[in-house]
Amino acid sequence: MTEAEETPRILETVEEVAQPAASSPSPARKTRKRRRLRWSDFSYTTRVTLAFALIAAMTALVAIGVVSFVWEQHFRTYTADNMQTLCQTTANRIAAIYKETDDLWNPETTKPALQAMELTSGVGVRVINDEGRTVFDSSIVYDEEQGGLAKSIEPTNGSQVAQAPIMVDGKKVGTVRLWVYGSEALMRQPDQEFRDNSYQAMFIAAAVAIVLASCIGFLFARNLVAPINRIMGAARAIGDGDLSARTDLRGEDEVARLGETFDAMAESVEKDRDLERRLTTDVAHELRTPLMAIQATVEAMVDGVYEADEERLVTVNSEIQRLSRLVNALLKLSRLENRADPMKEEVVNVGELIAGIIATHEMFVSDSGLTLTYDAQPDVMVVGDADMIRQATANLISNAVRYTPEGGHITVAVKKGDIMASIAVKDTGIGLTKEEARMVFSRFWRADAGRNRESGGLGVGLAVVKEIVDRHGGWVQVEGEKGRGACFTIHIPLYDEGAEKHRAFGSGKKRTPHKKQR
Repeated sequence: MTEAEETPRILETVEEVAQPAASSPSPARKTRKRRRLRWSDFSYTTRVTLAFALIAAMTALVAIGVVSFVWEQHFRTYTADNMQTLCQTTANRIAAIYKETDDLWNPETTKPALQAMELTSGVGVRVINDEGRTVFDSSIVYDEEQGGLAKSIEPTNGSQVAQAPIMVDGKKVGTVRLWVYGSEALMRQPDQEFRDNSYQAMFIAAAVAIVLASCIGFLFARNLVAPINRIMGAARAIGDGDLSARTDLRGEDEVARLGETFDAMAESVEKDRDLERRLTTDVAHELRTPLMAIQATVEAMVDGVYEADEERLVTVNSEIQRLSRLVNALLKLSRLENRADPMKEEVVNVGELIAGIIATHEMFVSDSGLTLTYDAQPDVMVVGDADMIRQATANLISNAVRYTPEGGHITVAVKKGDIMASIAVKDTGIGLTKEEARMVFSRFWRADAGRNRESGGLGVGLAVVKEIVDRHGGWVQVEGEKGRGACFTIHIPLYDEGAEKHRAFGSGKKRTPHKKQR
């Protein structure tokens, strides 16, 4: 290849730079190629199974590593002991021959060293006399190709070395040095077979453990995922419109409790859907009744069946006013929910405010065949909108009158707590169940005993009460039993004069007390 071919070509024109390769893949294909498989791409069952298998594999590897380390240390010690024994035996045999040969160093004297070297592979022996001269060295061998002597297996830093003195009549005449390469040099065949078989057994056991762990992980994951799949199936069914779907899970574990919570939610949704249908029927009924009355009366007057006299016109006007009240009530509720009307913040004496409401409602309550009593603690002060509080209380009194049969009794009480003021309206009417108490603040909802036009309710009064109290930072408490009356209690935060003074000092403003309207 020439120099011109080896040097990369530099694109010099705009067309060359901008022109894509004809065979270049599309961006979508590049994205697909670059996308790597992620852990989250696997199913939960697969992830748990792989996790169990990985844990088993890591445990097996750690166990094999620890056992291998311990065994290697053991066999290294075993080899060192054998080396020292062989070295000492060789030194003793050389000493005996040395003594018999009249203290001469010759091949016959060092023959035990040669025999020790030939005992097993990987062993080197060196004999040094008392003058420091090497008289036998197994690492120096004859190389026929070189035509002379050549170095062969010199001991290295990693070699195990043992040495023993050659003693003759208590005098040291030399030294035997013996070394091996690796821990297997002096290991007996049964020992090697035992070690190899043990390693093989450990690897087989590790493989079996991984397979068993994978099976256990798979079964565990399936058992764990099964209730989750039931929850998913129920959720899909509800999403498709089947509100009767349930998981029917029971137990003390977290997933079972999740299933029970889901079933409770589904039951609540189903009841709310039934309530929605019921409310839709109520709204249609409330709108249809006056419209049909107006239509029938007007058509009769147009056809000449009825004369357009004052009585007929009063009937039409009455139904129109009924429609107007319903629309105004809905508009009022909508404005409260949307915070469209600003709320006045003034210091209100609740006792005096409610006393005025009682005065205006006494005749209304009396005409309904009921009795009304009022009890209020002094100086119960709150910060809020007096008109809204007045309307909420009036709605509760009207509701009590509507559901209390003739001869009943209504009690209104104002009390002062530690941090909250309470306005309680208690009646001896038809009462309500716990389920009805949960739905009583829904718009257009009315108790079964009052689901007729004669009761006069539009079904939005209590919803207005709740919105008003919510805007004041309070809540409405409902108590009662079926057939034994009900008690609605409004809780509103008390006026804190100390905090108000601090706020007024910081803002330069001061609240003015609400004046009782006569």
